[in-house]
Amino acid sequence: MTKLAGKTVLITGGAGGLGRRLAGEAARSGASIVLWDLDRGGLEKVAAELAPLGSARVYACDVSDRKAVYETAARMEADGGPIDVLVNCAGVVSGSAFLDLPDDKIERTFGVNTLALYWTCKAFVPRMVERNRGHVVTLASASGLIGVAKLSDYSASKWAAIGFDESLRVELAKSAPGVLTTVVCPYYINTGMFDGVRSRFPLLLPILDEGDVARRIVRAIERGKRRLCLPWLVSLLPLMRVLPVAAMDRLADFLGVNVSMDEFVGRTHPDSGETQRTGIAR
Repeated sequence: MTKLAGKTVLITGGAGGLGRRLAGEAARSGASIVLWDLDRGGLEKVAAELAPLGSARVYACDVSDRKAVYETAARMEADGGPIDVLVNCAGVVSGSAFLDLPDDKIERTFGVNTLALYWTCKAFVPRMVERNRGHVVTLASASGLIGVAKLSDYSASKWAAIGFDESLRVELAKSAPGVLTTVVCPYYINTGMFDGVRSRFPLLLPILDEGDVARRIVRAIERGKRRLCLPWLVSLLPLMRVLPVAAMDRLADFLGVNVSMDEFVGRTHPDSGETQRTGIAR
């Protein structure tokens, strides 16, 4: 278990969306908050919101830039010491069919959603191992458990995130059993990043509320839960793989998985005008 009271929690992608909500929930649980994001203005706004709960330190950092991550981590530890909980929440989505995906967007998706996990964990996990204490949270996705049309880069990046968490978990169990990991696999969340997505069966697969997701994640951290799937039906997705491929695809089509992105709009990035949101997961 990882009680957050008195702990230092770093949240990447903390300038808005789920990252912002997680910061509020963690602060209400008594944690000291550190936020990273590309959007410095957004970071300052979140820090101001958190002021009644305690001060939050903010750092502008592109988590896909390995050098920037290492430099920011060193500066941050010099300012306030090591962290106890790392929440890798930063994420981007392109939302296009594979043949329409520009190469640079594919690289950006893997840079933020996958490779950044390696850079942040390389920066912070060694200190956790030394102390045999800490917690790493990886924000993956339900689409990391089943491929989704128009999410070929995103789904693949989240499959990689799940594999990363599993490998890290079993390695740490041997070298530092006091360092825990949690992977989170949610369906679409109403952060704005996936504006326009639809659910065919909203009672079974609802578009999730970001505030509720943030509360569930904080609860999972404090209870030492190793995997959190939202809603519950997502936890059954791996069972579909026992079916023949054609049957699995028909079931996915019936559930509306492969039409869920048909009306995707996304949220326009304030700097580039791209329909994706750097630094905000799902």
